[in-house]
Formats: sequence, structure tokens, C-alpha cells
Amino acid sequence: MKVSANFSALKKTKWYEYAVRFLLGGTVTVVAGLLAKYYGPVFGGLFLAFPAIFPASATLVDKHERQKKQRAGIPKTTRGRQAAGLDAAGAAHGSLGLATFAYIIWKLLPAWNVAMVFVVAVSAWLCVPCALWWLRKEHWSHSPK
Repeated sequence: MKVSANFSALKKTKWYEYAVRFLLGGTVTVVAGLLAKYYGPVFGGLFLAFPAIFPASATLVDKHERQKKQRAGIPKTTRGRQAAGLDAAGAAHGSLGLATFAYIIWKLLPAWNVAMVFVVAVSAWLCVPCALWWLRKEHWSHSPK
């Protein structure tokens, strides 16, 4: 399966699919905020790492791929699950980038300028997932290039 960006898919997404993503993300954020209020920011922060949008995204990717194959007359396919699996790999890479971002903020903020720490953390957040994606593509891929 070739990984690519398809921006025309944004037009095909129904309004309620966006609403589900927004509702899940908002609910997780509110719950994390309430937990932080009652049990402290360290405990609440643990729940901010929950992949709020990913579960909705993975199911929608699977659904859209299955629908696309059905319209093409292909009855049974695993392409939807494969696409959702690739989405999960990207989410895992992004999670490691987010963990790197949080670690840098946590360790450097007490001693460094806020703006400098933010620039370093954002740079790491961008570099880590991209480097992992590149490594996976170049060295860990099981499919022929």
C-alpha cells in the first residue's frame, strides 16, 4: 500500500464525522482538565496523552477505504484495515514526538528561557516523528521499494 496525502478526501468527509472527532477530543480534554483540577497537573497530564482523535480517525479511514472498494466492485478487502494500521503507525510516531516535546519542556523549562525551550521542543516534536517515518520507510519496510 502506497502512503500518500489525499486532500480531496476532506470534501468527502461528512460533517458528523468531524463532529465525532471534535466531541471525542473535547471530551478527553475536559476530563483531563477535571482530573488535573482535583488530583494535580501531573496526574491530569497523563490523560492529555490519550489519543482522543485517533480512534475515530482509524474507524473512519477503514470505513472510507471499504466504501471506495465497494464502489469499485471489490466485495471483500483488507485495505481498510491496512490503511487504519498505517494511520496507527503514524500515530505511534507522533506519540513519540509528543513525548519528546513534553520531556524537553519538563526538563528545560525550569532553567531556560520559555521561548527558547518552546523552539527546541517544537523542533524536536517535528524531527522525531519525521526521522522515525524515514527510518521505517528506508530500513524497516517489509514491502519492496
